[in-house]
Amino acid sequence: MQGNINATRMELLRLRRRVSLAERGHKLLSDKRDEISRQLILISRQLGMLRKEVEQELVETSRRFVMARATMEPEHIRAAMDVPTKTFSLAINFASIMSVRVPRFTKDIAGEIISYGFANTSGELDIALRGLEKVFDRLLELAEKEKQAQLLADELQKTRRRVNVLEHVVIPELGEMIRFIYAKLAEAERDNISRLMKIADIIRA
Repeated sequence: MQGNINATRMELLRLRRRVSLAERGHKLLSDKRDEISRQLILISRQLGMLRKEVEQELVETSRRFVMARATMEPEHIRAAMDVPTKTFSLAINFASIMSVRVPRFTKDIAGEIISYGFANTSGELDIALRGLEKVFDRLLELAEKEKQAQLLADELQKTRRRVNVLEHVVIPELGEMIRFIYAKLAEAERDNISRLMKIADIIRA
């Protein structure tokens, strides 16, 4: 690479500008990496608690459904669940965290989850459906947070690679090129001084 370098003061100035730009980029990317790491830690803490709560609520809801099946005739369960009256739609918007587009889920739910009479149904079925309705909100929140964490983790990996390339490849290579040009210019300066001294000796003789 050094053989292709023009050892001139203009080239030296150009390389020093590139080093300055690379160092600024390194600083910005390092700050971005640190902030993404901080955001990921926050989301991970939220995810841990949220996942535990959702799992507990789903286990309890499943238990209620099992108890409802044990106390109801199969045809009564089918009849109770045959005609859903609750409608659901989901909109996905996007927000930005450190220039990363992350999803925001907005739901629109209408109607009642309980769409049957109470003559042939168990109270456990009512509790199970209400529990399912409640945990659904938490499931959406969990899905949103997990997708955010995934996208931020991908961006963190890319940012780390860029920081490492700048820190361990680009900036050191530019520094080596600058040192090479300095050495060549110093060598040329010494040659000029030596030549001038010889000319002065000739003139004095």
